[in-house]
Order: sequence, then structure tokens, then C-alpha cells
Amino acid sequence: MNIIKFALVGAAVAYGVNYITKKREDGTSILDEFLDNPPSWMNDAKEFATQTINDVKQNFNDNQPR
Repeated sequence: MNIIKFALVGAAVAYGVNYITKKREDGTSILDEFLDNPPSWMNDAKEFATQTINDVKQNFNDNQPR
């Protein structure tokens, strides 16, 4: 059974790598786009994480018994 799981995970990883490195009509790939401007991706990720943490804190505080 483990060999089947290993094969499925391997196939999924191979498909993912193929998908992000596949060239589009303009000659670029998703990976190229990501590597061209990493600071903006990091800023977007930090903003998303901060907003998510604030939402969780707010929900936690709203649901506290008084």
C-alpha cells in the first residue's frame, strides 16, 4: 500500500514541477514570474499572514465568555 502512496505523491510532485516550469505563449513560466520579483511576493505573504492572525485573534476575543 505504501508503494501506491509513494507513486501517487511522486506523480503529483512531477505534475506540479511540470506545471510551474511550463512555458506560456509569451515565453515565461510561473516560476520565472515568481523569481523575477520575490520581494513583492514576500510582502503579499506577510500581509496575508498578518491579516489572518488578526482575524483569528478577533474571532477568539469575540467568542470568549464574559
